[in-house]
Amino acid sequence: MNVKTITNNVLCGKQITKEEAMFLYEQPLAELCESADKIRRHFCSNQFDICTIINGKSGRCSENCKFCAQSAHNHTGAAEYPLLSADEIIAQAKINFEQGVLRYSIVTSGRRLSDAEVDHMCETVRKIKNEVGISVCVSFGLLSEQQFRKLKEAGVTRVHNNLETSRRYFPHICTTHTFDDKVQAIRAAQTAGLSVCSGGIMGLGETPEDRVDMALCLRELGIQSVPVNMLNPIPGTPFEHHVQLTQEEMQRIVAVYRFILPAASIRLAGGRGLLPDKGRSCFTSGANAAISGDMLTTAGITAQTDMELLNELGYEVKLCNE
Repeated sequence: MNVKTITNNVLCGKQITKEEAMFLYEQPLAELCESADKIRRHFCSNQFDICTIINGKSGRCSENCKFCAQSAHNHTGAAEYPLLSADEIIAQAKINFEQGVLRYSIVTSGRRLSDAEVDHMCETVRKIKNEVGISVCVSFGLLSEQQFRKLKEAGVTRVHNNLETSRRYFPHICTTHTFDDKVQAIRAAQTAGLSVCSGGIMGLGETPEDRVDMALCLRELGIQSVPVNMLNPIPGTPFEHHVQLTQEEMQRIVAVYRFILPAASIRLAGGRGLLPDKGRSCFTSGANAAISGDMLTTAGITAQTDMELLNELGYEVKLCNE
């Protein structure tokens, strides 16, 4: 078993095994990242998928996710407000679209939106589609298939719902809902005809095997947009004293994910701004997508800065894996 052989097998369309993924995780970083970038170029060319998010409803979340600033179980001082108005959400969509961003995601706190809230957001999405034309993604929690169908009819193209970590480790980060609740919501969205964006957070205390297991589950679910977040240890959360991952660790993670998910949009997401090079090295190690601008409760990297970097690296911003 060696990196070159595994790389060639992936380029020929063969799926790697868990054993091979764990082997890759321990290989020299330079060879691993170079091979991952080769796979990325083969399956994705120089296409790059960039999106922005808006915190459409903040705080007071009933769920006890240990990493989250918006959980009512944590005391972080995060902003608390109900659903934003359609005008506020549309105004931000227009700003992003003018900056060259092609995908815009509305994210809300809480276990799930109510039927009335879903109806309100459907009307907002219709207005965005009429006035802006930007592709709309939503992250509204553990919705039902019927609710997802309403959103699709309104013009939503993609649903976001992170697994967060492996099935084994999930109970260590949240006990108010389960890994299977996540999977059920993802499958409901897919049945409703929506594409799904799903990934997780690195640095929660999980092992390399947990990271690989999550990627294998994403592959089994057919996920083609995979956010890779790095934990930002927020004061007031149970994980506030976790040590941040290094840039090299993040490179290794995205490289192995590229081997497991060769044609996916592997998206640097939350925590990218903590990296010394703001993700540049990961974009030559297998990652080919990003969330730009501010995150939900933390500052991010401006779209203009990202566009300049992507141009320098020879990427072309496009909607990928719709």
